[in-house]
Amino acid sequence: RLQESRERLSVCSKLCYAVGGAPYQITGCALGFFLQIYLLDVAQVDAFYASIILFAGRVWDAITDPMVGFFISKTSWTRFGRLMPWIMFSTPFAIISYFLIWFVPNISRGQVMWYLVFYCAFQTLVTCFHVPYSALTMFISREQSERDSATAYRMTVEVLGTVLGTAIQGQIVGKVDTPCIESPFFFGLTNSSVAMEELNMTHDTESLTDTRNAYMIAAGVIGGLYILCALILLLGVREKRESSELQSDEPVSFFQGLKLVMNHGPYIKLIAGFLFTSLAFMLLEGNFALFCTYTLGFRNEFQNILLAIMLSATLTIPFWQWFLTHFGKKTAVYVGISSAIPFLIAVVVLDSNLIVTYVVAVAAGISVAAAFLLPWSMLPDVIDDFKLQHPSSHGHEAIFFSFYVFFTKFTAGVSLGISTLSLDFAGYQTRGCSQPGPVNLTLKMLVSAVPVGLILLSLLLFKLYPIDEEKRRKNKKALQDLR
Repeated sequence: RLQESRERLSVCSKLCYAVGGAPYQITGCALGFFLQIYLLDVAQVDAFYASIILFAGRVWDAITDPMVGFFISKTSWTRFGRLMPWIMFSTPFAIISYFLIWFVPNISRGQVMWYLVFYCAFQTLVTCFHVPYSALTMFISREQSERDSATAYRMTVEVLGTVLGTAIQGQIVGKVDTPCIESPFFFGLTNSSVAMEELNMTHDTESLTDTRNAYMIAAGVIGGLYILCALILLLGVREKRESSELQSDEPVSFFQGLKLVMNHGPYIKLIAGFLFTSLAFMLLEGNFALFCTYTLGFRNEFQNILLAIMLSATLTIPFWQWFLTHFGKKTAVYVGISSAIPFLIAVVVLDSNLIVTYVVAVAAGISVAAAFLLPWSMLPDVIDDFKLQHPSSHGHEAIFFSFYVFFTKFTAGVSLGISTLSLDFAGYQTRGCSQPGPVNLTLKMLVSAVPVGLILLSLLLFKLYPIDEEKRRKNKKALQDLR
């Protein structure tokens, strides 16, 4: 009991730790919901090249996770810790590259390369922040209950970060009307070119410039929050070297550790289940703004609908923390993630209705909260199970967290690139006030049918995950005895 009391974290420490996760979610949410529509309708990048930017950026983001995890495992302990220096030095460069993503360069050629370079640069730098931050979970306490509690704080603040990202980006950008062009099919065939020319003159560059400026203002505000959250984390959390070490620990090389981690059955099964869950919600995230704008016809409401999803998710994180404590984490997975299915179906089956859409958004947010909380709550249990099976191997926390993120990001990059390419093949009209029928059908598939299929597959995979509540309690006692 005395040992457990020493391991307890203060509410202030948990809050400071939780705030550190907000920058990743704020920027990630802004990019996830708005980058696709920004590239297509504001920067006016061709849909094919936009798919290349989104695909390459996400894949590079995935590759950097194990790279950073490797370098972290080779980092020596300093008086600031082993993880904190990575967070400290990556922050200023990440903010600069993030701002330049939302800047439209005045160049006729090389625009695609501009966005590709700075998108990849930002993903690298934010990985240098997020991988050590994620691994920090194992270095703040040895107690499962304290880590679970800190994770709940973290997930609440991170989902609040997505609310901030959605609100800041959506409300600032939403106050400016992005000019659109009516399809020439609405005009007579003989004078369609004249009509298009007149519309291009009417929707002049001034309106588009205002939209571009709004995106840069939003980027500046988000950059300021990034700095504030990083400072709170660095000043308010102490990295404890002894929290992840057992009495019998001896160092093992990175590649030996990687082999051990990848052969650990519970880890692979957990990754497989959340891989498809993440894919489902990332497809929904990446295409929802376009779906609301064109398929549902809510051009001036989509930012508020996104905000409703994120607010709902934020408010229900404490509920899911209570639920998993009383009913177990596997039960929370089944109930939480499956609850999105009927609402994802309803949003495309029912006629376009703003009230129904808001109801669906709130309900979807409840499921998003579970998808946010549960992977990060279950990963420490897998690491504890690994330590019991390999008591002489330590220092692999960054491998567990970075490769989990790697697999989800890599497949998300592939799916997002394919989804944008699918819109190009369907005939997506850049800056169009409306889209052809095949584009609307494609958007329905991307935000409903495909995510539902992926969620069902993930639920089947979670049946194979072996760490239930009884197993978790046995692992906790065994670890205490070993220490």
